[in-house]
Amino acid sequence: MAKQGALLELNRCPHCNIDRPNLQSGTQLSTTNFRGTYERHWQFYVCSRCGGVISAWSAKGYSEIQKMYPAPMQVDEAIPSRAKEYLEQAISSLSAPAGSVMLTASAVDSMLKAKGLTEGSLYARINSAATSHLITSEMATWAHEVRLDANDQRHADDTATLPSEEDAKRVIDFAQALGMFLFVLPARVQRGIQDAHGS
Repeated sequence: MAKQGALLELNRCPHCNIDRPNLQSGTQLSTTNFRGTYERHWQFYVCSRCGGVISAWSAKGYSEIQKMYPAPMQVDEAIPSRAKEYLEQAISSLSAPAGSVMLTASAVDSMLKAKGLTEGSLYARINSAATSHLITSEMATWAHEVRLDANDQRHADDTATLPSEEDAKRVIDFAQALGMFLFVLPARVQRGIQDAHGS
């Protein structure tokens, strides 16, 4: 985790996603709960590119940040490496939404293949995942509602509108949720069971 200081060192701004942002410290304050305990030292940082503000706190006597809001987008380690790499690249390229959507579609494709769904188009595999109860029907509906199908971009369809950064973010949100459902939560449950048994 990053440390509090005059500059906040993050790989990307959580607001505009610029690489190596200049995040300068602004206001600082300390807070406690109603009992006067649980002291937190807050520092607020401003991105010099987009003007977005990040709040970060550390515990009394420490400079290491415990939490920050908004937190930078990260891809969980439980997601298979190929899908994880696609998704990290998609997040890194949000400023180029068409490319980001294509990378996210590849991440979703890779996740479904890791679960044994290899036949047909991406949408067909999403429907198969819902039919076989690998995902919920609501997740399949969500997949169809976001601009997940990157065919328009891959084939340079002149009649299709290019995705916006907001479109790309929605597709990434879906992919993150899919990864959480298929890989992250099962891994956490497994760890919880192992911890309960003391192994």
